[in-house]
Amino acid sequence: MREILHIQGGQCGNQIGAKFWEVVCTEHGIDPTGRYQGDSDLQLERVNVYFNEASCGRFVPRAVLMDLEPGVMDSIRSGPVGQIFRPDNFVFGQSGAGNNWAKGHYTEGAELIDSVLDVVRKEAENCDCLQAIQLNAGLIDELSCILQGFKYVTHWGGGTGSGMGTLLISKIREEYPDRMMLTFSVFPSPKVSDTVVEPYNATLSVHQLVENADECMVLDNEALYDICFRTLKLTTPSFGDLNHLISATMSGVTCCLRFPGQLNSDLRKLAVNLIPFPRLHFFMVGFAPLTSRGSQQYRSLTVPELTQQMWDAKNMMCAADPRHGRYLTASAVFRGKMSTKEVDEQMINVQNKNSSYFVEWIPNNVKSTVCDIPPTGLKMASTFIGNSTSIQEMFRRVSEQFTAMFRRKAFLHWYTGEGMDEMEFTEAESNMNDLVAEYQQYQDATADEEYEDEDEYQEEEA
Repeated sequence: MREILHIQGGQCGNQIGAKFWEVVCTEHGIDPTGRYQGDSDLQLERVNVYFNEASCGRFVPRAVLMDLEPGVMDSIRSGPVGQIFRPDNFVFGQSGAGNNWAKGHYTEGAELIDSVLDVVRKEAENCDCLQAIQLNAGLIDELSCILQGFKYVTHWGGGTGSGMGTLLISKIREEYPDRMMLTFSVFPSPKVSDTVVEPYNATLSVHQLVENADECMVLDNEALYDICFRTLKLTTPSFGDLNHLISATMSGVTCCLRFPGQLNSDLRKLAVNLIPFPRLHFFMVGFAPLTSRGSQQYRSLTVPELTQQMWDAKNMMCAADPRHGRYLTASAVFRGKMSTKEVDEQMINVQNKNSSYFVEWIPNNVKSTVCDIPPTGLKMASTFIGNSTSIQEMFRRVSEQFTAMFRRKAFLHWYTGEGMDEMEFTEAESNMNDLVAEYQQYQDATADEEYEDEDEYQEEEA
């Protein structure tokens, strides 16, 4: 069995992670005590990817929960799935990171990191064949990680998820160099900001993610709020509504790993299909149909309607417009009873009608798969994962905010006071600017240019 170890950190990452486990438990028929109450053998066929079956017959999530303060851990323990986790897998400090990346990476986080790694090792040793680590993280404050690999979920604007999260990713990369690392990363956005130093934290985190993560699913609060306002017509969306959207997407992205017989059945296959160049591993994600929490789909969607909504720019959970760039690659996961032939026809139809939005020098760059088991409460759904050059808009936006503050050395003393050097900021800024330039280079590239370069090379050889 190809197991995945899930790690979540910081406030945002832990809240998203808890919601993710609620969804996964429901889909696999596991109740809040860890007992199987389902009605289908398919629910149990690959349940060991995310769960370890204890001797008493209970299913325990392969999850590590970490934070630098105890508050969020207490709320998870008292929440709907609080009793399902292994008690030893809660690792937390008492001080917090105060939205300071340096505290999470160099001081407070560094003191706690060995305890986290001990728990990670124990979980990895319980796996027959760890494929990845999954991380839930916010580039602002939180984190989650996958162990075919590892999976990490976090918010990259805060201190714990971003600072300690990237420290953990680098340590895991050293110890498990051949395992895949997938992150679900919540990036800061200018319209929905709660911390003035978010651009610093996010830039320092991206610098690490480019080098140490294999696949990054990019989310941001601005796009999620827009979906709540415009599509779901919610007047006062809460973080619960945002977490509902994120968990639906995470469930869709991982369903091919959790249920049998699908195209991208592990994270390495997903990476091979989506990443043409190693540094360009940041993906836009979307979900259809979009429904508000607690609402029921009374109207059955057709495959064409599902496909149209899935590719719609308004559906993307990252504040970057795919119409401003080109798709290098994309993958779609359809869930429910539907015709594979109809799915393939609709996907080809999208490519033919919008050929200018796909690079012509990667043929057959859109993959689709169908999973028979729909999400709870829906008859059919689809999840979109796209590697688009337009994601540079988000990096460019953060970079501009970073530069504006760094030029004046604003707030820098909070970081240097924890032992950081200004050179680290300069390197991180340079790395992010290089990333933006790479996306632009491949956006502008054409198939003709490739042939011209080849001709010039052959002439030189002659």
